[in-house]
Amino acid sequence: MMLDKHGIAKRIAQELQDGFYVNLGIGIPTLVANYIPEGMDVVLQSENGLLGMGPFPTEAEVDPDLINAGKQTVTTLPGSSIFSSAESFAMIRGEHVHLTILGAMEVSEKGDIANWKIPGKMVKGMGGAMDLVASAKNIIVAMQHTSKDGQSKLLPQCTLPITGVQCVKKIVTDLAVLEVTGNGFRLLERAPGVSVEQIKNATAGKLIIEGDVPEIAV
Repeated sequence: MMLDKHGIAKRIAQELQDGFYVNLGIGIPTLVANYIPEGMDVVLQSENGLLGMGPFPTEAEVDPDLINAGKQTVTTLPGSSIFSSAESFAMIRGEHVHLTILGAMEVSEKGDIANWKIPGKMVKGMGGAMDLVASAKNIIVAMQHTSKDGQSKLLPQCTLPITGVQCVKKIVTDLAVLEVTGNGFRLLERAPGVSVEQIKNATAGKLIIEGDVPEIAV
């Protein structure tokens, strides 16, 4: 059974640590805010100028003035801070964010990420991704393992314009959890009911398999 986007977010939430400052990218990464382990003190940063972002609001809680970088309405937590995007990017560029969680269109086996542009298609721009991948100490990618037409997104080399080189540390897809080693994708966990063979067939880049691969627990 492949993980849905909420399953991917739940698994990534297991990577959080007490005291972390975390930036959530647009798409699946924003869902991680809903699955922070109980009792854990994690401060979520939104690059448009919010520190202390809470989970998505209920209809009764919606405030149109409170949005994340993806223009979705969010909530704030007690002690949160709102400031300019200049200060937000100073925090990012100053390497004060412990973990960055991003979506991607492609990741190479060396950890290169392509997540901002498809040639010939309209895009809003690269947003904060260029700064995040250049400054982040730890980047986890949340993505689908393959495209809608079944092509692998985990490649020997990226075919789309690259956002950052050799920066991704770990990837969580609908099929697996993988570590980027610089020499290939090491398979750490597989989605419930998904075989190693299925993951192998869906991965165009070099896949490193060592011993028994446990199922993802979410």
